Amino acid sequence: MTDHPRAERRRGRPRHTVLTPQRITDAAMKIIQARGAKALTMAALARELGVSVSALYNHAPSKHAVLLRVQDRLNSEIDCSGFGHLPWDAALARWARSYLEVYARHVELIPTMAVLPVANAPHTLRMYEAVASGLVAAGFARDEVVNMIVVLESLLFGSAYDATAPGGLFEPGELEELAPTFTSAVDARTGDPAEGARQAFELGLETLLDGFRARLGA
Repeated sequence: MTDHPRAERRRGRPRHTVLTPQRITDAAMKIIQARGAKALTMAALARELGVSVSALYNHAPSKHAVLLRVQDRLNSEIDCSGFGHLPWDAALARWARSYLEVYARHVELIPTMAVLPVANAPHTLRMYEAVASGLVAAGFARDEVVNMIVVLESLLFGSAYDATAPGGLFEPGELEELAPTFTSAVDARTGDPAEGARQAFELGLETLLDGFRARLGA
């Protein structure tokens, strides 16, 4: 008589953990992509996962910890493989193009990810370590390396927005006479918004790389 209830309880236990870091991260990204970063709360995340808030806190101690997982997920997709194998400028260009590709798919996360501290984010720290090591090995001064990364990220985040902007962003409408030179420049640009965004990014990237090369040579 006493064995039967215990057997029933054993059969009723879930075979797999309900919450995993991957499931929590997936749900957090879904909320942010659909409703923005402000909509991500522990209560909203628990509802998305179909668990109680207390159960969620057993697997994620805070919203900040969840955002770190999201940041790490994105940054783990960025290609840092060129550092240590390619010339520093080719490696930096590969990293920058990959960075842009990742964040152009997740522009709604940029306002949060761009200002999120990197402490305790392993993939993010490994990424920055690869970039910093490559630049120091190339001969750049250590006190300039972080500034170089920040300058590149400013280009990358802006270019990610540009890559997803609607067409006709620079059309003057009925006020063409106020900006005739600018209007002719807009007309001379490629008609494909995606291609125009790509060309603008490549121009910015090459300009920065040229500046970095000159700085290194000086």
